[in-house]
Amino acid sequence: MNYDYIVVGHGIAGATLAYTLRKQGQQVLVIDEPKANSASRVAAGLVNPVAGKRFAKSWLVDTLLPYADSFYDELEEKFGQQLFVHKPIYKVFSTIEEQNNWMAKSAEGNWSEYIGATYTQNTDPDPSVQDQFGGIMIKKGGYLRIAETLDLLLRDLQQANALLPERFEMEQLQLTEQGITYKNITARHLVFCEGWQVVQNPYFRWLPLQPTKGEVLEVQTQDFNPECIYNKAVYVVPVGEGRFKIGATYNWRQPDEEPTPEGEAELSERFKQITTQTYQVSRHWAGIRPAVRDRRPLMGRHPAHAQLSVFNGMGSKGVLMAPYLAHVFASALEGGTEILPDVHISRYYSLYYDYIKHHNPEL
Repeated sequence: MNYDYIVVGHGIAGATLAYTLRKQGQQVLVIDEPKANSASRVAAGLVNPVAGKRFAKSWLVDTLLPYADSFYDELEEKFGQQLFVHKPIYKVFSTIEEQNNWMAKSAEGNWSEYIGATYTQNTDPDPSVQDQFGGIMIKKGGYLRIAETLDLLLRDLQQANALLPERFEMEQLQLTEQGITYKNITARHLVFCEGWQVVQNPYFRWLPLQPTKGEVLEVQTQDFNPECIYNKAVYVVPVGEGRFKIGATYNWRQPDEEPTPEGEAELSERFKQITTQTYQVSRHWAGIRPAVRDRRPLMGRHPAHAQLSVFNGMGSKGVLMAPYLAHVFASALEGGTEILPDVHISRYYSLYYDYIKHHNPEL
């Protein structure tokens, strides 16, 4: 079988890239080992245009957000169901210092596009909400029903005979002058979208990606306000019928996919800092994010093997970043748009050259 592209991995990065390449008319094969607790499936799929304790607009949000909206609208039309849920995000101030920091930050520029209101005292109509210092209501937020989206895209690949549902066997990969061969398959190009497992990839393990464990709870509570997403150290996302997703923890020391009592206790305590509502834990997941040192994705061709690329490292921002960056990368692979310097792996080429000095120079 002959293809233009093989995409290894079908999390949010691999799924959006494969869809974009196919839309451009490329012959694409996706190789993906089915896993219920992949990082993308565990995640709540949150989109937040205002990030962090420093109250900064998310990186490149003015470009990424409109493109993501359009992309998910297209998928909703294609599959005939709602996939992206638009909801405001109530960022609850934890302290009076945090409130003061925002007041100073908001005076620096026009935030009207992304901030609907600022509150300096508790204003939530739900008396159980712990917002004595107030907060800000962030517009243009929401979440992607990410597991459903990935399942629909997988089904689309299956119907097109464009999916190989198995673990990618690196020892079966051979590089040729024309591209690559894998078992009985040939392709012009191969893109690794493996998430955290790129640290085991002999061609790209030199990239500074840190596997980061994240745990997430789903709780059931009947009387909590489902009209917005709450954010106060953790997010609380209403996912329907009295169910809320709470997450996530960050653990660099235990890069495994096993839920822990410590993770459940941390998330439960954080939830209690947002609401006094009683609740029951109905599900508990753990996954591993592909976090990057400078918090920017990793995109680009291998410095020595142009038939290999990586599209990875989106961490917790994949739902927001992936659609536009997949568009840019798909164009760049065909000689069109250049990859943004902020995300091009060339910023880490010095690590590659240091790596080959001490390892196999053929890589």
